[in-house]
Amino acid sequence: MEESALLKNSKRKMPSYKKILYSIFFCLIIGLSIVGYWKYYFTFSEGYRTGLIQKLSYKGIFFKTYEGELVLSSLVSSNNIALASEKFYFSVPSDSIANLLQNYEGKQVKLHYVQKNHSICWRGDSEYLVDGITIQSNFK
Repeated sequence: MEESALLKNSKRKMPSYKKILYSIFFCLIIGLSIVGYWKYYFTFSEGYRTGLIQKLSYKGIFFKTYEGELVLSSLVSSNNIALASEKFYFSVPSDSIANLLQNYEGKQVKLHYVQKNHSICWRGDSEYLVDGITIQSNFK
């Protein structure tokens, strides 16, 4: 009987400061996970942009990504030339969509994009990620 009492007493409880440290560490890991998801994976907005694909390049030192420029024209002359325009910079995470975009470089397209809060180096330089393309044939 004395041996079983000694065994029970030898299993001591964890000191309270270790419980507090483990709780703080656990909360810190959960908090960093939530912030990381919100900053890099949460979709902030999504939509469409229509314009002329001016450039699509495959660049990077360690992580090669497709980066593109779409010319958004607000005024067009009678000769179908954009007079007032701005550029929309985007990244393409998918190789199949990048191949489609390369085929339509210099033509009017409608791009579907999702916007993340921040970019990640292996996903591209831009926070705008193109995930769909529609060819515009009736541009005036």
